Amino acid sequence: MRQARVSLPVLGLVAATRGMIGLGIGLLLADRLDADRRRTVGASLLVVGALSTIPLAVRVFRRRRVRQRSAAAVE
Repeated sequence: MRQARVSLPVLGLVAATRGMIGLGIGLLLADRLDADRRRTVGASLLVVGALSTIPLAVRVFRRRRVRQRSAAAVE
């Protein structure tokens, strides 16, 4: 199992982006708002959530690689 250490602020950002994606999908599937507004808001949340996930994922995976290299150098 792979593990990555993530600081609490980064973990909060990851959770927030996941929430935005979920809320965007939920709005796209809901019938409470009129169709045009629902599609606009839902698609916006989905796109912003997905795009903001990319730099966070890069940061987490890059940090994990750096730690693996430094651990290998110590051995």
